[in-house]
Amino acid sequence: MIEVRWHGRGGQGAVTSVELLAVAAIGAGKYAQGFPSFGPERRGAPIAAFSRIDEKKIKVRSGIYEPDVVIVLDASLIGLVNVIDGLKPGGKLIVNTPKTPEEIKKELNFSGVVATVDGTGIARKEMGVPIANTTMIGALLKVIGVMGLDAMKEAVEHRFGRIAQKNLTAMKRAYEEIKISN
Repeated sequence: MIEVRWHGRGGQGAVTSVELLAVAAIGAGKYAQGFPSFGPERRGAPIAAFSRIDEKKIKVRSGIYEPDVVIVLDASLIGLVNVIDGLKPGGKLIVNTPKTPEEIKKELNFSGVVATVDGTGIARKEMGVPIANTTMIGALLKVIGVMGLDAMKEAVEHRFGRIAQKNLTAMKRAYEEIKISN
């Protein structure tokens, strides 16, 4: 099972991302969960959301406390939230930033695998808005390899309708442009 914790801010689409990922994984014949964790937060407040994907039925129904992967949708959360808290040994950190993986490793004093992509820049160019949630799904799929980008097509088209192709293009660019350290 792959467990992912998403860090973002209210209104950045983390909840939409976990839902899209779960729908796509189920459509690809896998088992999946996608759920948020927030209280009375408002737009701009830090939030977390969670994804689980497995080849077999998922029986656990708790939060994710030791994720395999952490995705940071907004790099300004680094230092404000302990984004690597509980990350499993050998876990991977994916950050939406134009910085290099080495710069993020140094900033966090983290020796594990770090992947970076300028998801916001890609989203701005491809979709005309600086909302990188679907873009970062492309980065995640490259890092975890549980399914290809083609698995996302139906879920994204259903959710976004006429603007789906822009989201899919942004997702593909992040998949291709992500930088991964060792």
